[in-house]
Amino acid sequence: MTSPSSSSSPSRCRSFLAALLIVAQVLMLLLPSVARAQLPGMGDGGEMTISAERQLGDRIGRELYRDNAYTDDPVLQEYVTAIFRKLMAAARTRGELSPEMEERFAWRVVLMREREINAFALPGGYMGINLGLIAAVGSRDELATVMGHELSHVTQRHIARMLDKQSRQTPWMLAGMILGAIAASRAGGRSGGDLGQAMIMGTQAYAMNSQLGFSRDMEREADRVGFGVMTQAGYAPQGAAAMFEKLQYASRLNDNGSYPYLRSHPLTSERIADMQARSQQTPGSAAALPLVMDHAMVSARARVLARAGVDQFRLWVNAASDSDFDKGSAAQQAGTLYAAAMSASQLREFDSARALAARLVTRTNGDASAARLARLLSAEIELAAGTPARATPWIDVKSKDRPEQIQAAQWAVASRQTAAQMAPIVQGLRDRVARDAGDATAWRTLSSLYGAQNEPLRAIRAEAEANVAMLDYPAARDRFKAAQDLARQMAEGKPGLPPLDHYEASIIDARAREIDAQLRQQMLDERDLPR
Repeated sequence: MTSPSSSSSPSRCRSFLAALLIVAQVLMLLLPSVARAQLPGMGDGGEMTISAERQLGDRIGRELYRDNAYTDDPVLQEYVTAIFRKLMAAARTRGELSPEMEERFAWRVVLMREREINAFALPGGYMGINLGLIAAVGSRDELATVMGHELSHVTQRHIARMLDKQSRQTPWMLAGMILGAIAASRAGGRSGGDLGQAMIMGTQAYAMNSQLGFSRDMEREADRVGFGVMTQAGYAPQGAAAMFEKLQYASRLNDNGSYPYLRSHPLTSERIADMQARSQQTPGSAAALPLVMDHAMVSARARVLARAGVDQFRLWVNAASDSDFDKGSAAQQAGTLYAAAMSASQLREFDSARALAARLVTRTNGDASAARLARLLSAEIELAAGTPARATPWIDVKSKDRPEQIQAAQWAVASRQTAAQMAPIVQGLRDRVARDAGDATAWRTLSSLYGAQNEPLRAIRAEAEANVAMLDYPAARDRFKAAQDLARQMAEGKPGLPPLDHYEASIIDARAREIDAQLRQQMLDERDLPR
């Protein structure tokens, strides 16, 4: 993950966009007939099976996870995942999501620390969201509009339908082109050279190609299905209207580069009129949506984390003492204070950060969701300052919520809690990974706890499982082998090592065999990729 001071310069952004367009154009040359192909029947995946689409998505997903723009910020991830799950449930209720697709696809939201306002659907149930989008939307409902649209591209299998019967190898050709561009950019030096953010460039190039290739029928279908899904999920239709108004306004400005979403989802007057009509025809859609406090705070967090620089941090800190501060609504003030406190922490001005966080706690009193975010930020500031004892009042070791669990683990390690004191935190995270084995951050956090408890075998296995969750099977295999070596040393009674946990050792042996098999299959799949 890059530091705030390493944010992209304008020239690097232009190079990134230029490279993205070049790759997209080359990919379009590969598929001239696909782009003009007649839209297949509803839900028809053509020659591309659900299994093949998942494999392609995993291949691209591995590169996303390796990108230094990738982030698994617990607060933001919880926020978008809650929306995503409601949309998934609505899609299931409406019959848009088949049982096979729900079971076989990944259904992961991947956050990228990029300021550009963008989101993209990838094969196999992956959805990418730039933090710039979260920072720009004014409500959950607006964000749900974009996510519902992208989810509908997946559930309606638009990517698979685009890659029709003309070539079974086309998906792998696309993946090969992407990965080739990524490799070339890595070889160029200068942290990616003229291609800028190389990894995300490749994956967004694929997404851009796919979505530029979507026909008007596909875009209309995603609008219609997405609107139905987001309203079925309980989100206000005004959110769709407001989001389209923002996109329409940006389109009139000829897209200054902040809205890559407009390039991958070009607006037409027909689409705008259709969405406005749908919104107006829905009961209760007349009233404007107010800015709510917790969304203002989440939006502020996204702004701070989206590769902002020192000068911007300073502006946000100063905004909390500006003469216009008192003129804002309670929600606006909470968002301003949140951005200011977090920015001061990023600048390592911790006394200022504490004072701003204290004001935020007072401002959010009476709003349970916002007050929770204020508590999490207060603890985060103390952990960043290296004063975990001062974070103690804000830590909830019994919480079942992911941000609290991960933060409690960080606090426990930093404050050197005893194994007995760590036990409830460890158990909570073990329960979490049992429910969701794909939570790499939870696995890594669990590994740090095991290490602090002098349980090295479990710590190494947790590291290996984190690599599995990130689809990095070679790294996972190496860690499992390291765990097997350590288990042998324990069995031999090597001095300085704890006794062998035979149950843990048997789990490691079984998982090592499973990962070896997955790695062999991955290598077979990748033989189809052009070099």
